[in-house]
Amino acid sequence: MENAENMKALVREKYGQIAREGGCCGGTSCCGPSAENGVALTMSEDYRNLEGYVEEADLGLGCGIPTDAADLRPGQVVLDLGSGAGNDAFVARGIVGETGKVIGVDMTPDMVKKSRENAGRLGFGNVEFRLGELEALPVDGSSIDRVVSNCVLNLVPDKAGAFSEMFRVLKPGGGFSVSDIVLEGEFPETLKNAAELYVGCLSGAIPKTAYLRMLEQAGFEAVRVAKEKSIVLPEELLSEHLDAEGRKSFAASGTRVLSVTVQGRKPERSADPCCVPLAREGACCAS
Repeated sequence: MENAENMKALVREKYGQIAREGGCCGGTSCCGPSAENGVALTMSEDYRNLEGYVEEADLGLGCGIPTDAADLRPGQVVLDLGSGAGNDAFVARGIVGETGKVIGVDMTPDMVKKSRENAGRLGFGNVEFRLGELEALPVDGSSIDRVVSNCVLNLVPDKAGAFSEMFRVLKPGGGFSVSDIVLEGEFPETLKNAAELYVGCLSGAIPKTAYLRMLEQAGFEAVRVAKEKSIVLPEELLSEHLDAEGRKSFAASGTRVLSVTVQGRKPERSADPCCVPLAREGACCAS
């Protein structure tokens, strides 16, 4: 628990710095670490041609475009997890329109401040941003049509808890589309324990099979990978954390870093209405 709180504090510090500086590539992260020697890993995608795109809200922190696979429609209520400066929230608003609503949740006060300033400047009355953690969302149960998230859940120490909260807030039949970083294989301990790589969305990543299984254990159905691409780690970056033998062993392991966009939905009706899925245990609660 203490380590988890330490990692959260580190994320708040680093992403608060990014918010204040107005962009990740001028700071310490591009949702990919930036080393003192100038090695940086950028995983964000190009939003510029999307309806609703707001340049000032795009800090280059994502690893996908989750709204593309979210089946958004006019009038829906959308929740953006780890909303940052509001980039995905504003794109979602461009789709759900004036009759819809978008709620962003972020645990970094500077990010919430920046996103609120962006929304106020744009006059978006149906977009709001709340300070909160993804494992304890400040959102009513069964109130959300769609959940989106972009390269954030890998930063949450208790991923099962966050998935359980996603399930709680979604309406029956509601769905999610989350872009995230996962692994095929395992990172060596040196990479797992590198704080810089954690903040850069890498060392907090878990195997893809475990990620999908956690979502199913949270109660979601029709869980699938809608989009996947490989992320190549520069040799210079690996050299900062692994010696020559370690890099050789890592290459031989076949471990792959993947950017994925995952979809799923909350069932229309639980087989047992008294049963609430608990992602941490992978089973329903006792009656």
